[in-house]
Amino acid sequence: MKKVRRITKNQEFGDILSCRKFTKTPSFVLYRKEAKENHARIGISAGKKLGNAVVRNKVKRQVRSLIDEVFDFDEPWDFVLIVRPGYLKNDYAQLKNELSDARRKALKSSAKRGK
Repeated sequence: MKKVRRITKNQEFGDILSCRKFTKTPSFVLYRKEAKENHARIGISAGKKLGNAVVRNKVKRQVRSLIDEVFDFDEPWDFVLIVRPGYLKNDYAQLKNELSDARRKALKSSAKRGK
C-alpha cells in the first residue's frame, strides 16, 4: 500500500470515525466517509487488545498486504479499518474474504443512499 493511500493524521481518523458509517465483521470494523480526493485512502488501527507492540505491528503489516489484494483505490472514499481481536483466530484466506465482504457491503450501502 503506497504511503499516498494511507491516512496517518489523528484528526483525519477522528473525522471518519465521527461520520459513524461502518460495516462490522468478526475481525474488522470498516468506517467510511466520502473523500475529498478522487481516490481511496485507508487508515489502520490495531488496539492493545490484540497484543503487545510486536504483535500489533505484525498484524498491521498483514492487513496492509490484505488491503493491497482487496482494494483497488478507485472509489472516492476514505476508510478506517479497525482490527478486532477475532483477527488472530483466522487464517489469511478467511481474513481476505472477510475484508472483501466488508468492502463490498460498505460500498453497496453507500450506493443505496446515493452517497
